[in-house]
Amino acid sequence: MPGQQGNGANGQRALVTGATSGMGREIAQQLAADGLHVIVHGRDAGRGAQVVDGIESAGGQASFAAADLADPAAIVRLAATAGEIDVLVNNAGFSWFGATADLEPERFDALFASNVRAPYFLVAALAPGMAARGSGSIVNVSSMAGRIGLAPAAAYGATKGALESLTRAWAAEFSPSGVRVNAVAAGPVYTGGAATERTTALGATTLLGRAGSTAEIAALVGFLASPRASYITGAVLAADGGRTAI
Repeated sequence: MPGQQGNGANGQRALVTGATSGMGREIAQQLAADGLHVIVHGRDAGRGAQVVDGIESAGGQASFAAADLADPAAIVRLAATAGEIDVLVNNAGFSWFGATADLEPERFDALFASNVRAPYFLVAALAPGMAARGSGSIVNVSSMAGRIGLAPAAAYGATKGALESLTRAWAAEFSPSGVRVNAVAAGPVYTGGAATERTTALGATTLLGRAGSTAEIAALVGFLASPRASYITGAVLAADGGRTAI
């Protein structure tokens, strides 16, 4: 299968979902710099090719895999294409901010399909293989919205709260077989998207008084994915400028 070829310099392979822009792209670049062959997941082949080219230009190894994670069958195909994976980063997802009464059922369902169902079934497809091999690392990208009450983010926060619960349950299920499962609860981060003003406002509420960068989140994901975090599992690490400490 295509996913069986092209291990990185350290012999390991990573799959990063939602890796064609923003935080996912930075995470893919970080893992490639750490010596892994990175499978860059996304829906846009053109943007995927740009990320792969950037990684390869920097001396890393990468390939692109397209999949619409809203389609359960596409998740199965993505896992089959990826093959044996040592590191899975569940980063893909989206947010919705607004009054509870303004969220339509279709958008609510899409939030949970993207932020909860997709990582659930990717783990279901890939973690048993990691367990059979006796090693692996899964890092879920969560949010401070899953840990504190944000008035315009009830449904989004609920998806991230669910993801953190899954993180702990997956650690209980797979860590006895050598698979570590952790999450990074990110605070407001500049990702290059359109919500810069909201990100700046949320950043001002943190103890450090600023929003974070994608590189700061990617560095923590890289640490959790690596042997340097060999005794960490079932943890949700906050990278939010201290926001959830107060």
